[in-house]
Amino acid sequence: MRESILDALSRGEVIVSDGAIGTQLQACGIPPGILSEAWNAERPEVLLGIHRAYLEAGARIATTNTFGGNRIRLREAGLADRLAELNRRGVELAREAVGEEAWVGGSLGPTGQLLEPYGPLRREEAEDVFAEQAEVLAEAGADLLLIETQHDIEEACLIIRAAKAHANLPVYCTFAFNARGRTMMGLRPDEAARRAEEAGADVVGANCGEGPAAIVSALEGMAGVATVPLAAKSNAGVPQVAGEQTVWDVTPEQMAAHARRYMDLGARIIGGCCGSGPEHVRAIAAALPSHRE
Repeated sequence: MRESILDALSRGEVIVSDGAIGTQLQACGIPPGILSEAWNAERPEVLLGIHRAYLEAGARIATTNTFGGNRIRLREAGLADRLAELNRRGVELAREAVGEEAWVGGSLGPTGQLLEPYGPLRREEAEDVFAEQAEVLAEAGADLLLIETQHDIEEACLIIRAAKAHANLPVYCTFAFNARGRTMMGLRPDEAARRAEEAGADVVGANCGEGPAAIVSALEGMAGVATVPLAAKSNAGVPQVAGEQTVWDVTPEQMAAHARRYMDLGARIIGGCCGSGPEHVRAIAAALPSHRE
């Protein structure tokens, strides 16, 4: 997309995002214990296929396979020396798949460690970690940065500030809430939206969590305080194990019905998260015609 996503949002457009990357890779046979970002180099054809399937389903944002691409997560997998390569390839594959037909969103996830004083991660180290990843994603050609599945407001704000300082791109930040309307760290939706916006986020919202109902509750809490556009990317329900398979219990039709509710609550970027696939995105896109306020 040549136009900034913020310009499209300022016109009141509703933008359909893609769905899960990780669970799609699992369906494609990625072995347990393999960090998904490694497949950016080892199995690029799989990522190209996933991105293209989402584009054909109606997605206008292609999320890079870089959620765990920060130095801490890569170091744990023995891949720290490949940070630039794997993040750059993540952006390149998304761009090759969608061209200028969709925005490429560079994905940044948590480190998996708690910040001091609750854990071992020093703020200065965390700032360096996220600045490094944001710079690589921006230099590789991402159109925006997607900070997703956040639980800790301090880490989320730290990532937002690092991204804004080291990449001249729109920044989107979404949090994962449970059915009780809290993140794993006890954060409320209204506080998440307020603090993230104050830190510089251009879009705030909810993703992952405990299914569509949790997203609805989160948006209800955010709508009253956020002055920036909202985003919603729900899991396809809560996973259930059936034999050797993981089954997700929310159908594409149910996701589409919830997507309309998200739009009514102010969401302007709507897609799927864990367990969702092109069929869910296709249903969402069909339910959400281009919307103008």
